[in-house]
Amino acid sequence: MRHIISVLVENEAGALSRLVGLFSQRGYNIETLNVAPTEDPTLSRLTLTTYGDDHKIEQITKQLNKLVEVVKVVDLSEGSHIERELMLIKVKALGASRAEIKRTADIFRAQIVDVTPTTYTIQIAGTTEKLDGFIDALAENTILEVVRSGVSGIARGEKVLAI
Repeated sequence: MRHIISVLVENEAGALSRLVGLFSQRGYNIETLNVAPTEDPTLSRLTLTTYGDDHKIEQITKQLNKLVEVVKVVDLSEGSHIERELMLIKVKALGASRAEIKRTADIFRAQIVDVTPTTYTIQIAGTTEKLDGFIDALAENTILEVVRSGVSGIARGEKVLAI
């Protein structure tokens, strides 16, 4: 099962390295990783996605909580949450396919952010499933390059990940 784990960590040199090292030492895979400062410049929020059963995720959470620089760990998948991912995708856009790509982008509520005579660069945000669906909807031979941000997530309602 896929889990989204949100970690509040002290914003200091080496904290990310120690956290990622914990995963590699135990043979756990990180599917996506997203890190940025929070409203408090001394803290960063790290959001990662991984796959595993409840026992594996419990072990990951316990190990993360043992790290000195970790302030709080929450498995967002356990409750109601909102998740988004950003993707930039560069596609070949020649002749009649330009209009078809534009229609597909409109259907998925994506925006064309750069246009050249032969390419479109499209920005799309949403769930991982939506982004995967957009890739599937495009002809495979038109995709030149894909860049994804990784999942960001937050609990719904008044629940906060704070100290």
